[in-house]
Amino acid sequence: MGRGQAKPLLFLDVDGPLNPYAAQPERRPEGYTTLRVPYESARTGGLLSRRRPLRVWLDPEHGEALLHLDYELCWATTWMDDANRWIGPVLGLPDLPFVDFGDALLQERPDGVHWKTGPLVDYAGGRPFAWVDDEQSDLDHAYVTAHHRGPGLLHHVNPRIGLRKADFHALADFAGSLETSRSSG
Repeated sequence: MGRGQAKPLLFLDVDGPLNPYAAQPERRPEGYTTLRVPYESARTGGLLSRRRPLRVWLDPEHGEALLHLDYELCWATTWMDDANRWIGPVLGLPDLPFVDFGDALLQERPDGVHWKTGPLVDYAGGRPFAWVDDEQSDLDHAYVTAHHRGPGLLHHVNPRIGLRKADFHALADFAGSLETSRSSG
């Protein structure tokens, strides 16, 4: 980006793009490491019930690849700030800002737009952004087009395979197109 111009935001979902949760459970993807995240379910009848740890597959090389992109990274995940505790260290990422979804968290919208979309557009505030996720639809694309003043890329990632080289190329191309349009504008 040119001097004085902020980098575009890269909104990162964890489950799907970074954690290919839909891959065959008995076949960890090559290059990935397994993280077991303990969690406790809600209190039931005054007793704290425990659940099995959550299995998360992460590719440590994704961190370096993300840091080399010309973006300001930002978590856009139900993990919110917990991504800094559990996901970031495995990937070698520094603490990142995160979108606090507040009351929108996991709340289905009657118009079919994903519950993350409105808060992400608000967070971006007109700033260019790319959003990697496995749950966007045409309705989300239409919402961003109608409600976001700047360029936006909604990049779908298959949750069976996670981020691949082609995804990183698409993100780099989008960031590069912003630089080109600014220098020729």
